[in-house]
Amino acid sequence: MCSKSLETFQKCIPVFEILKDPHRQKMIVKLCEQGEMTVNEIAEQSSLSRPAVSHHLKLLRLQGLIQVQQKGTQRFYSPSLQDAIHLLKELTNHLEEEVVNSPSNMK
Repeated sequence: MCSKSLETFQKCIPVFEILKDPHRQKMIVKLCEQGEMTVNEIAEQSSLSRPAVSHHLKLLRLQGLIQVQQKGTQRFYSPSLQDAIHLLKELTNHLEEEVVNSPSNMK
């Protein structure tokens, strides 16, 4: 495996780690569908408590997968996936290159 592929895999590990949790996966999908939501709106559509939802949102925000915007007394969460998507596309491009250039495909 090419060192670029391994290097990119290493960069992706934090994204993989944070997204391995099914609750966080559902939150990301819900935010992508809805655009913006408050923690209360997310908690209403989740089996988790509000504090648990807040914890997951904090982890997603720290990883840069969501952003938060204060509007009055409310905090609105929205997806911010551009960097992660770019990184994952980079990984898939490297891996596709590896497959195309592998000895078994050179026949």
